[in-house]
Amino acid sequence: MAALLNFAGYQAVWFCAVYGAAAGRLWPVTCALAVFVLAQLAASGLRAADLRLMGVALALGLALDGALAGSGILHYAAAAPALPPGGAPLWILALWVAFALTLNHSLRYLAGRAWLAAALGALGGPLAYLAAARLSGAVQFPAPAYPALAALAAGWAIALALLSRLAVPRPPAATAGASA
Repeated sequence: MAALLNFAGYQAVWFCAVYGAAAGRLWPVTCALAVFVLAQLAASGLRAADLRLMGVALALGLALDGALAGSGILHYAAAAPALPPGGAPLWILALWVAFALTLNHSLRYLAGRAWLAAALGALGGPLAYLAAARLSGAVQFPAPAYPALAALAAGWAIALALLSRLAVPRPPAATAGASA
């Protein structure tokens, strides 16, 4: 049940971010992120690991989305405020932080499975940006979209592989007949 709530909380932050950005408002994602982070950290037995992943994910978001924004490969609605100016908008950085909170919880199966994480990142990263573009216009792809999609696939594959290595591995399952 906790994994389902974690996944639902992340999705709520995602929707608040993309619809808020499309409307030029930062407060929806700010409020949703604050509630999600506080609730997740309060319930988590892995606070230190979660905080570490949040910091690394924020740095990855600054690098990846900052490079995409700065190069013009992607255009973001509500691009200001951004870090650094002209770089990754705050709403997308909020999504990186919220996503990090799924890695020890609803996405825990990725811990230590860098190849699986890379494959899912290469597929899921671009799909999330495409969904944001189609649902709300929070992201715009210049034509043709293939260079942006390729950059997102490569960036998310690397980022998720790295994050999966930092996630807390699942404890080994108890074997039947093991002595205590």
